[in-house]
Amino acid sequence: MIQEKEQNKEMTAQESLNLIGEMLNNSRRSILRNSAKYYILWGALLVVFSVTIWWLWHSTGNPRWNWLWFAMPAVGYPLAALLSKRNVAVPENTLSKHLSWIWIAYGVFAVSIALVAMLLVPMPLTLTIVVVLGFAEYLCGILLRNWPVIVAGFLFGVGGAVAAMMLKSDAQLLLFTLGGLILVVTGLIVKYQYK
Repeated sequence: MIQEKEQNKEMTAQESLNLIGEMLNNSRRSILRNSAKYYILWGALLVVFSVTIWWLWHSTGNPRWNWLWFAMPAVGYPLAALLSKRNVAVPENTLSKHLSWIWIAYGVFAVSIALVAMLLVPMPLTLTIVVVLGFAEYLCGILLRNWPVIVAGFLFGVGGAVAAMMLKSDAQLLLFTLGGLILVVTGLIVKYQYK
């Protein structure tokens, strides 16, 4: 009788896989629900900074206003830290760690490429940053299995790259305004999906 109870308690391989799948889906939902506010925050900051820098460059004719981009993380990270204090419990697992590493990698690449372009080797900086940002968002969408995030990343990365080749000088900054709006809309869609 005791043996029968123990056998009934043991999970079959299929039940175990179903449980793991359910846990991953719950984790994705929790991460998406929590990330909506960060999409909105960083999208809004991107809009504010891109419009401000574009306006300053356009009115003065001086591209050195691009150095203001480095103030964006100085403003954004403290705001993100304030938002994180109100976090819903987000699971610490492989998925959340991979997502964090994607955004850390984006930040490292964006800052490094910007510094190289501004100090050492001139290159199409807007094109490069747009592609890398779009790709980072696209990868996050794939990991989270969320079509709005995938589509937004693709539109910004590929569409932004095409537009960056067509626009010149200060007008390219408006691509970041568009990218910021895409991030805000993505955040609102995700927020609506995971109320």
